[in-house]
Amino acid sequence: MQFLKNIFAPIGAVLGFINKYFKSLIFLLILFLIFAGGESAQQKGANLAQLSLSGAIMDDSEILEKIETLKKDEAIKGVLLLIDSPGGALSPSVEISLAIKSLNSRKPVVAYAKGTMASGSYLGGVWASKIYANPGSFIGSIGVIMQGLDVSEAAAKLGFSEQIVKAGELKEAGTMMRKWSDAERASLQALVDESYELFTREVAQARSLDLRKRDTWANARVFLASGAKGVGLIDEVGSLEDAKSALIKASGVADPIWQEPSAYEKMMDKLANKSESLVRGAFGAKLMAY
Repeated sequence: MQFLKNIFAPIGAVLGFINKYFKSLIFLLILFLIFAGGESAQQKGANLAQLSLSGAIMDDSEILEKIETLKKDEAIKGVLLLIDSPGGALSPSVEISLAIKSLNSRKPVVAYAKGTMASGSYLGGVWASKIYANPGSFIGSIGVIMQGLDVSEAAAKLGFSEQIVKAGELKEAGTMMRKWSDAERASLQALVDESYELFTREVAQARSLDLRKRDTWANARVFLASGAKGVGLIDEVGSLEDAKSALIKASGVADPIWQEPSAYEKMMDKLANKSESLVRGAFGAKLMAY
């Protein structure tokens, strides 16, 4: 039973938080919708914009919509992509990467790694014209992983069993109700290997790196910013102001005016960051520098 407690205790903490604060959050959201709903991120004279890629990448719809809006806005001459994300699912990361590539073909995009630019978030920003990084940021983790639980022993102790009707030998590949067969494991490994090939080819092309030497800059290795620059994953180690200055120069604007997010967008970003911190605290280990 201790095994089950270890699994469900963090889930209980998250559910407890939601139960305690959900109504308050909804009330605050309604107030913002009423009083700030008419406020737009667009402003007269703005010629530069910021775009954030933060948190786990699972759904790409919101950021893709923002990228498309910025691409069509002729008044915006350059975009600063702020990245602080551990990565996420492969497919949305690829979609974001392709969208940033398309945006950068129309107007310069400078990426800035605020804290973590790793795995899917590195792929997301790899096609920026320049990549800057905070000296203490984590860069890289260019790799692919597929994980799955094996709960067969716990299920047996609790008296659980499953019934299956299937067509196709590998239809159950990835099941958590039993140990994977050799054929299933081989099939999943082949899928992971193909995904890794896709990932590393894209990075090599975007950053002009030698794919034959990918073990030096990929292989799921994580670098501090200085190490990432040494292997060619980023262009410069510096501050946010350095990245902004680079974008201003690349965009050619004489009088830079930054587009400001609406109060509603600021609130939603804060809520997303709070939720992300809660989930990480409940489920994940932390590496902190004091």
